[in-house]
Amino acid sequence: MKLVSEIGVGTVAAGVSKAKSDHVTIAGHDGGTGASPWSSIKHAGTPWELGLAETQQTLVLNRLRGRIAVQVDGQMKTGRDVVIGAMLGADEFGFATAPLVVSGCIMMRKCHLNTCPVGVATQDPVLRKKFRGQPEHVINFFFFIAEEVRELMARLGVRKLNDLIGRSDLIDMKKGIEHWKARGLDFSRIFYQPQVSAETARFNCEKQDHGLEKALDHRLIELAMPALERKEKVSIDIPIRNINRTVGTMLSNQVAQRYGHEGLPDDTIRVRLAGSAGQSFGAFLAKGITLDLIGETNDYCGKGLSGGRISVQPSPKFRGEPTDNIITGNVVLYGAIAGEAYFRGVAGERFAVRNSGADAVVEGVGDHGCEYMTGGTVVVLGATGRNFAAGMSGGIAYVLDANAQFAKYCNGTMVDVLPVYAEAEQEGKLARSLWHLGEADEAVLRRMIERHLQYTGSQQARDILDDWNGFRTKFVKVFPKEYQRALSELASKGSKLAA
Repeated sequence: MKLVSEIGVGTVAAGVSKAKSDHVTIAGHDGGTGASPWSSIKHAGTPWELGLAETQQTLVLNRLRGRIAVQVDGQMKTGRDVVIGAMLGADEFGFATAPLVVSGCIMMRKCHLNTCPVGVATQDPVLRKKFRGQPEHVINFFFFIAEEVRELMARLGVRKLNDLIGRSDLIDMKKGIEHWKARGLDFSRIFYQPQVSAETARFNCEKQDHGLEKALDHRLIELAMPALERKEKVSIDIPIRNINRTVGTMLSNQVAQRYGHEGLPDDTIRVRLAGSAGQSFGAFLAKGITLDLIGETNDYCGKGLSGGRISVQPSPKFRGEPTDNIITGNVVLYGAIAGEAYFRGVAGERFAVRNSGADAVVEGVGDHGCEYMTGGTVVVLGATGRNFAAGMSGGIAYVLDANAQFAKYCNGTMVDVLPVYAEAEQEGKLARSLWHLGEADEAVLRRMIERHLQYTGSQQARDILDDWNGFRTKFVKVFPKEYQRALSELASKGSKLAA
C-alpha cells in the first residue's frame, strides 16, 4: 500500500497493517513522475520525514511494526537520506528520480507526451536512438550510495541496518542556527521514541498468516482438476462473497504452471458465480477460464487479465437501470494484456488503465477511462467521465456519444476523435492502415456488442443492434495519434515489400 505523507498517515498505516498488508510506502511531497500534474507535484503531501516519523511511532505504539515493512521515497538522492530514513523508521528506501538522471534523464517533465528528447520515456524510434544510458551507470550510483551509508553507520557505531531502524535518538539539530525562521523550532515530536517493552519490534521481523488456506480458489482448483489434468471441459456453479478476493488467480496459476501463457482452449473451465465479488476478481485470469458473475465486483476486477474471459451482470432481482448503476469498481482491467471482459452496467474511475491487449465492453465509465492504454479495444455503451484517454498511446476505444458531448470529456492531447465509418465509407475516407488492425471499424464494433449481448443479456446492447443504422453514427472512435503513425508506417513497409 502506498500512502502520501500527510497528517494522520500513521493511523492509516496502522489500519493497513491490521488488514495484513506486508508492505507500506510513505511517499513524500517532493516526488512525482514527469507525467504528474504540476499542482500535485507542488502542493500534495508533506516531507517524507514527517510522515515516516508519524508512521513509525503509531505502528510501534500499537505493536504492529514487526508485521509490516515500511518503505520511504520522495526525492531520496544520497546515503545520508537513507541513514536519516532508517533512523526515523524505514526498512526500505525508494529511489526513482536520481537513477533516471544517472541514466540520462534531463527532467523535461514531458514523460506523458512521448517526446522525451533523451529517449528515456518514449516509444518514438528516432528519439529512442538518443538514449545513452547503461545499466552500469545505475549500478555504480547505488554502489556510491551504499558506500556513503556504510561510512555514516561506522561513524554512528552501528554494524547492521536493522540496528539503525527507529533509532531517532541518534538524530540531533544543527547548533548555532541564527536565522530568525529557525528560532524556536521543536523537533521533539519528530524524534520521539515510544516507551514500550524491549520485546516490541521496531522493524519488520515477522511473517503474517494471510489465511490463504481459506481462499475460494482451493475449491475451484479441486473441481477443475479434470480440465487441468486432461483438458476436459468443466462447469462450476458456486456462490461468492466480498471476502473472496482475487478469485480465479490461484486457479490461473495452476493453468500457467501446466500450459504456460497459451493456457487452455476457450471455455474449458467455466465458473458461474452469484453474489458480490471482493477485490481483484479475475486478476491475471488465464486463457481457457471463463468467470460469469451474477452480482457486482469491487475494485481491480480483471487486473492483469491474461487471456481469460470475465462477464458481469446484475442479479435478476435488481430493479434499477444497469446503464445508470455501478456494477464494477475502480481501476478495472489495470494492466490487462489479453482476454475479454463484459460489464452490464457502469464501471468506476480509471477503467482499463494501462490496458495493453484486452477487449472490453462496458455501459459507462467514470473519470480517467483508458488512461495510459497501449493496446486492446474498449467499447463504452454510455457516458464517460472527465479526462478520457489521458496518456493513451495505443489500442482503440469506441464510445457511444449519444448527446454529442464526448469532446468535452476526452483528453485530446494524444488521440484523435473520429467517426465510425461503415466499410464502404471507410474505403473512400481512410487508408486501410488506419482501420482497426485491417478490419473495418463497424465490423469490430458490432461484433463486440453482439458478444456483450451474448454474455450478459444486455438490453442496451439489444437496443443498439436492433437499430444499428441509427446508433452506428452516434459512436466515435478514439484513435491514438502515435498508433496511427505506427500503423501507417507498417502499411507503407508492407506495400514496399509487396512491390
